[in-house]
Amino acid sequence: MAKTILESSDQVLLTTEKLCKSFGGIHAVKEISLAVRVGLIKGIIGPNGAGKTTLFNLITGFYVADSGVINFKGQRLNGFSPHQVAESGIARTFQNVELFDRMSVLENVMVGRHPRTKAGFIGAAFRLSGARREEELIREKAAEILEFVGLGERAHRPSSELPFGHQRVLEIGRALATEPRLLLLDEPASGLNASETRELGRLICRIRDAGIAVVLVEHDMSLTMEICDEILVMDYGRTLAEGTPRQIQENPMVIAAYLGEETIA
Repeated sequence: MAKTILESSDQVLLTTEKLCKSFGGIHAVKEISLAVRVGLIKGIIGPNGAGKTTLFNLITGFYVADSGVINFKGQRLNGFSPHQVAESGIARTFQNVELFDRMSVLENVMVGRHPRTKAGFIGAAFRLSGARREEELIREKAAEILEFVGLGERAHRPSSELPFGHQRVLEIGRALATEPRLLLLDEPASGLNASETRELGRLICRIRDAGIAVVLVEHDMSLTMEICDEILVMDYGRTLAEGTPRQIQENPMVIAAYLGEETIA
């Protein structure tokens, strides 16, 4: 996967403006405004129930915002369905690993190419030359992605046979197959041991260095503070603080609410 950074990290890729979502009387997301810039990793932290996953669901079209605006590359995404959001250049993973167990590792990544395919039902059904060539290209691209994420040697194994940590990585690989400009990762380190978490951090940095902006929701503070360029802290659906990892570490409100009495070394 070739390095493709061509733009300045000052360029804003995604913005939300006063985004709101309520469920009954509960304000899951309340007036969240954020900006995600090209070539950076932005962390979003907060306790369970802070609204982090709801924010992801709003951005990716799984929920419809009650109010507020979502803009991506200058295009308003409000009202977009999840597949339209994916086609626009945003991919995501979920808290729970969701793979096609009966498919190989390679085939799982090939599925992720669907938003970028052109062959229609007739071409695929009758195995027309254009469809066959497109399938070959999809297979080649999927193999390239597996090499990038470190699963190339396991391409032909059933995905169900992978250790849990590798299943997490495979899900990220499948998301990369959509050719995103922005990748949303929802607690990717959940269930990983220390070694797997370190390797995950290196992978996320490689993704950032390949020109793909990353938004990371994560409870592992060591990972978040180590790899994120900027961090947004959510509290009961609102923004509590935003800044660099050091600024977040030194923010008294964050320390009191989330990080305890001492800052993270």
